Amino acid sequence: MPARDIGLVLLVCLAWALNFLTSALAMREIPPFLFTALRFALLALPLVFVLKRPAPGQWPRLALVALCIGVLHFGLSFSALRLAGDLSSPAIVMQSYIPMTALLAWWVLGERFAWRTGAAIAISFAGVLVLGFDPLVLDQPMSLLLMLVSAAFLAIGTVLMKGLRGLDVFSQQGWTAVFSVAPLLAISATLEPGALAQLPQVSWVAWAGALYAAFVSSLLGHGLYYVLVQRHPVAQVTPWLLLVPVLAVALGIVFWGDRPGPRLWLGGAMVLGGVLIIALRAIARSRFIPASDTP
Repeated sequence: MPARDIGLVLLVCLAWALNFLTSALAMREIPPFLFTALRFALLALPLVFVLKRPAPGQWPRLALVALCIGVLHFGLSFSALRLAGDLSSPAIVMQSYIPMTALLAWWVLGERFAWRTGAAIAISFAGVLVLGFDPLVLDQPMSLLLMLVSAAFLAIGTVLMKGLRGLDVFSQQGWTAVFSVAPLLAISATLEPGALAQLPQVSWVAWAGALYAAFVSSLLGHGLYYVLVQRHPVAQVTPWLLLVPVLAVALGIVFWGDRPGPRLWLGGAMVLGGVLIIALRAIARSRFIPASDTP
């Protein structure tokens, strides 16, 4: 890629990595499901004007994709991030959605993969186990479990998304936002009583976090990624995305006070190494590799 586009992909990685930090700051004041609802409500505002209708018969699939990704994946991942108390472990564990997607594509779609991909999947999941024994993670084991469940719903939504036709990246984001706001508000009202009434009292930092998640992480980040994969083969763009968790770990150390131990470093290397192998093998076989801006 030319230097200009390398700069753009680095900007995407930085935007998505910063989303972990800005969202964690915002959720000091706004609980996770309400924060997720705000993110999608803000994102829906500009995108409702460019929405394309899905092909006939695809409304149920589109709604199910929105439920899996918009409500369950984002809601649980933000819950895990708030519970974790660090940025490093959630950023790494979230990458397990890629081996999960490969397994689901094999099970549901009948896609085959070679022994190298199978070994990489095993290495990634073993890395999660190693990472889970780091003291930083053992302090909040529920965060690890929630992030794994969140990654599973992202993998399910990604496999379901393969059946959608005629929707560009902005329509997919827009419909996900439109379908997700009401369920997220209902969940927030049930699990986070009184949170909505407290919104007028939250600081500008929390509102800035919600605005960043909607417009910088989602709208700008996915928009630039879409431009890049239009200009270049996916094989040239996707490996760069592994910089997202690396940058998130660095931000956690510098700005959040994370102190990863040796198990987190080793487990993180195993997870990301396995993900890189899966991505390169899948690209070589021209399979879809999902991109996620999510914490």
